[in-house]
Amino acid sequence: MAKPYRIDVHHHPTPVLELMGGRVSGSPGIKSWMAAVSLEDMDKNGVATAILSMPNRAAVWRAGDQARNRAMARQWNEFMTRQATDHPGRFGVFAAVPIFDIEGSLREAEYALDVLKADGITLMTNMGDKWLGDPHYFPLFEELHRRKAVVYTHPISADCMQNMLPDVDDSVIEFTADTSRAIARLLFSGAAHRFKDIGFIFSHAGGTMPFILERFTRHALSDKTLAERVPDGVIAYLQRFYYDTAQASHPSAMASITEFVAITQFLFGTDFPFRNAADHVSGLNACGFSEAELDAIECGNAQRLLPRWR
Repeated sequence: MAKPYRIDVHHHPTPVLELMGGRVSGSPGIKSWMAAVSLEDMDKNGVATAILSMPNRAAVWRAGDQARNRAMARQWNEFMTRQATDHPGRFGVFAAVPIFDIEGSLREAEYALDVLKADGITLMTNMGDKWLGDPHYFPLFEELHRRKAVVYTHPISADCMQNMLPDVDDSVIEFTADTSRAIARLLFSGAAHRFKDIGFIFSHAGGTMPFILERFTRHALSDKTLAERVPDGVIAYLQRFYYDTAQASHPSAMASITEFVAITQFLFGTDFPFRNAADHVSGLNACGFSEAELDAIECGNAQRLLPRWR
């Protein structure tokens, strides 16, 4: 096999789900994750580096339990950093912050970025029904904007939308819809304009956003106040964001979003261990991308966004 070169920005270690209050189910790779499980899949599919991030089911911060949340974030970030230290070059880290607690989040972001040398910060699309773009996040965004930091986002069901359909997991519909809600809140609160220097990454090729794009653009035209919050135009902000290919590495999804977003904004993602790298490598190969475009998606764009992986 040729030397691995792909960079996976959507990769979850899952060993402390129960500790975090999340649900443990699925394959052995989910229930009993260890670095070797990831490395085996990476090596089989030419993935040089995976950037580790908290799985959504672990993101059960308890509102009002400040001490616990701060301890959990620190434990999680140091666990991921140990994987990176033990396997040089194979793992990066998108650090967690106890987002209900903004002061604690600022402290943890500083520790993660300056001491642990994390590649960026992970935020869920909403927590406690506060979507990204809510003023609650602004003190943290101010600091991340100052640092020109990367913020990797992952969807989670809104509190009011959990377990809506029998026999249909929230991840099937609600996750992609919640990504669209977070993008809309960032746009129409003015946060996307105010914090332009944050490199936002959205999972699953932007969720349902590409399909409802016209609704976003027309919404900005419906109210002068809204239009003033997106002075560059809705499309311009969407074109600045980054999008991973996890569970969207197929022609239907890629044909939609690549109509208005440049190849420079796409990042290879697998959603491991919930999915695997092989599916995404073969899926992207079926999308009709040129060799240069595939190289950009699979490694070049990530190397530009995350310079230490050059």
